[in-house]
Amino acid sequence: MKTNAKIFHLLVPGKKIDGDWCSFAIPANIEIGTNTVIDSSSCFKKFFSQLAVGLKVGSNVTLQSPALAPEKNGYIEIGDYSFISSATLAATSKIIIGRYCHIAGGVTIVDTDFHPLDPADRLIDTITISTVGNKSRRPFFESAAVIIEDDVWIGFNATILKGVTIGKGSIIEPGAVVSKNVPKGSIVSGNPAIIKSLEYA
Repeated sequence: MKTNAKIFHLLVPGKKIDGDWCSFAIPANIEIGTNTVIDSSSCFKKFFSQLAVGLKVGSNVTLQSPALAPEKNGYIEIGDYSFISSATLAATSKIIIGRYCHIAGGVTIVDTDFHPLDPADRLIDTITISTVGNKSRRPFFESAAVIIEDDVWIGFNATILKGVTIGKGSIIEPGAVVSKNVPKGSIVSGNPAIIKSLEYA
């Protein structure tokens, strides 16, 4: 894979990127395959995982300005030859992305609602995360792993919500909001998402 050295740099755990405008180091608790590149360590601005491995990335992956944002117990995995451009991956538990996936700019993938759904608990949560609150006392909110299988394309500004599995070879069209599982070989569009087989698309 040919890359422009002025734009992309090898992703190396625990190291700073020479010439990067963002001065902090790549997190040390990540596993990286060979020839995987990134444009800036700013991708890790919201990386809070305290797991032994909070991010696992395969070989020949390109990370172009995504926000990789696992929480304290969050885990993200990205398979070989995938390309992620300016997307947000926010995990309180787990987000798995397969091989040969293309995730476009503005895409959001989340494995939780990040707040309780009950109105009273939501009010409590709003206070606990405020400047006068105690974030360690947040009410429970549900999370469920997101799994993107191999050879999936997710278009601009699509949103993938908690608990969703997207089957192999599927296309998620720009702006789609996906809240339920997508069978392999599907094309998904709209909000709420409409799922069709690629055989009939």
